Amino acid sequence: MAELERPMLNGKPMRIGNLSFENPVFLAPMAGVTDMAYRILAREMGCPLVYSEMVSDKGIKYRNEHTLKMLVTDERERPMAMQLFGEDAENVARAAEFIENLHCADIIDFNMGCPAPKVVKNHEGSALLLDPEKAFKILKALRGAVSCPVTVKMRIGFDDKHINIMEMAKLAEEAGMDAIAIHGRTREQFYRDHANWEIIGEVKKTLNIPVIANGDVRNVKDLQKIMEVTGCDGVMVGRAAQGNPWIFRQLTEYLKTGAVLPGPTMDERKEIVMRHLDMLLEFKGDYIGPREMRKHATWYTHGIPGSAELRRQFNQAEKREDFLRILDTMK
Repeated sequence: MAELERPMLNGKPMRIGNLSFENPVFLAPMAGVTDMAYRILAREMGCPLVYSEMVSDKGIKYRNEHTLKMLVTDERERPMAMQLFGEDAENVARAAEFIENLHCADIIDFNMGCPAPKVVKNHEGSALLLDPEKAFKILKALRGAVSCPVTVKMRIGFDDKHINIMEMAKLAEEAGMDAIAIHGRTREQFYRDHANWEIIGEVKKTLNIPVIANGDVRNVKDLQKIMEVTGCDGVMVGRAAQGNPWIFRQLTEYLKTGAVLPGPTMDERKEIVMRHLDMLLEFKGDYIGPREMRKHATWYTHGIPGSAELRRQFNQAEKREDFLRILDTMK
């Protein structure tokens, strides 16, 4: 176990409203990934705050069955943040009220970063970066609708010609957000190129609310570097956490002690695949559960010998026994 000088995020716990985080390395919201099962696993690995998949304000307004299921949470994942998306201030505010009244989340987060074409087409997600006035109106209405902590996640701009994160971050602070998470890419970049950590650092210098840096944190070296460059209050991990909840054990231990823990053993990978599957079976049933587990199982076994063949087999798995059989072939 290697030892490094213990890093500090601003030298003190991060606060979001009434919540305090000693080692603020958070699980980013990811559609199709951060459902309740995965959030529980991330919390067990030491992640102090997990974010939900983004939830539609319209889905809440019209009481869509699928949307309402996404609002079901478990005490094992608390504290957690429920992420909303929408483009109408009144609808977003009413959806936030609905969530707060369910007592299913500790923080309500608003999405201004999703680059998906179908979301942008509806003037939601990162499309709001092109309309600061509308974005401010939404955030102001959201803040006024609930008493719980409220945060926002956004990108640095829509494209290279519209990098307006400084303006948008100041509007978020003015609207009363308790914290802001910044992904250091534009919408047009999606996930290409390296995240711009320097601009996150420039924003941090101008704000009084906590700043959470997001983008390209894959290991303790990245964590150390992003803290140095941005001076951020917290860090958010997205794609590097897919199939890798152990990253939170590694990053939080690094913040606590400076120690660099090893990655998971093969037995740990097998165990977590089955735990994840069993929760999906419990939460989503015998048909949907195994099918959703296919991508997770592929992520869990990415990079190990024979992973291509394992991916092929996982993509055909339909029952719990199928996953057990496939895992038995892993050495």
